[in-house]
Amino acid sequence: MKRAYAYSYQHIASSINSESVVLDCGAGNGWVFDNIARQSGLSIDQYSGIEWSEQQAIKGQARGLDIKIGDLNLGVPREDASYSCVYALSVLEHLLNPCRFLRHCYRVLKPGGQLVLLTPNISTYFTAALILSGKMPSSGPHPDSNELLKSEEVFKVSSESLQPDAESDTPVHRHLVVFSYRVLEQYLKVLGFSKVEGRGFGLYPFPRVLQPILERLDPWHCHQMVFVATKGAAVAQQHVACDI
Repeated sequence: MKRAYAYSYQHIASSINSESVVLDCGAGNGWVFDNIARQSGLSIDQYSGIEWSEQQAIKGQARGLDIKIGDLNLGVPREDASYSCVYALSVLEHLLNPCRFLRHCYRVLKPGGQLVLLTPNISTYFTAALILSGKMPSSGPHPDSNELLKSEEVFKVSSESLQPDAESDTPVHRHLVVFSYRVLEQYLKVLGFSKVEGRGFGLYPFPRVLQPILERLDPWHCHQMVFVATKGAAVAQQHVACDI
């Protein structure tokens, strides 16, 4: 995860100049801003974010950051072609409508703008091993929770009131929709991105010392994946019926 985040920060920072405007989706308290600003000189005036947690958004606002409260399942409430970089790090897997979110990301990007995504990959050897052993991969709502019955909690997935999972080794913060490497790559191309580059991180259960080499050979089965997608000059968008 540390290398995946560092790779994401590098690509976000490399896309920024004095005229850039960025949108942080799933901004939290703006902690990613600090990392990007150190690498690129990004100023507060160039930054805005969207975060569903009011508590986290308020913390970011107290630091002078433009972070609005919003639900990314409903889209991205911003004007067309208004950002040079949009990023969502460890966000996509927590959405019930990730395809709608991605279409909105394309819409709000300026021509030539970049979308940077960091998200887990469902198509891993580790996931296959869990299924074959009769266990559940962490790719769906918490199976013992009543929280999903409450409309105000359906998109939040986790809270302090969740009951322990039936499988003790399964994390409480579960994922809702998890893409495979190939499906996410293809969907970004279908949306109209002119250039889509992906990289995988963490190829389990191989030894850590071998993973940097194996990740290059087999990114399709890595645990985490980072995609950098560039919007082309053409602004016409294909409408894809892929709401989940």
